[in-house]
Amino acid sequence: MSKKELKTNAMRILDRNKIPYEYQTYECDEFIDGITVADKIGLPHEQVYKTLVTTGKSGQHYVFVLPIAEELDLKKAAKAVGEKSVEMLHVKDITSVTGYVRGGCTAIGMKKQFPTVIDDSARNLKHMYVSGGKLGMQICLAPDDLKMLSRAEYAEITV
Repeated sequence: MSKKELKTNAMRILDRNKIPYEYQTYECDEFIDGITVADKIGLPHEQVYKTLVTTGKSGQHYVFVLPIAEELDLKKAAKAVGEKSVEMLHVKDITSVTGYVRGGCTAIGMKKQFPTVIDDSARNLKHMYVSGGKLGMQICLAPDDLKMLSRAEYAEITV
């Protein structure tokens, strides 16, 4: 019997939109930070991005994609989405809001399409790595493809 290739929701969306991507898997049973993931599978830190979800003063959720070694600047993030302020979504709410688990969250294929911002640093990269939609998986794709699929904008959002 042949082993069926594992496809995440994010991968099915990429396939459906005929967007080229590659993926890498790694052993992971629980959340580990992006730097550890990059080191574990030998990826350059400047090409690996994390996906963070926030809640604005209005109650609206926002998605921010930024380099793993950087920190989200909440003031710049709020300005980028036209909010007075934003705060990080509580860890316990990640799955119910996004449909993804902590560490497996990606801007592609969340339960609902939230306004999304990709850090400006990704704009000039040939390709970037983001979570593949589950723990233990990274997807490599062109930043503009991620931008198009997640209906994102580029902005400076890091400290």
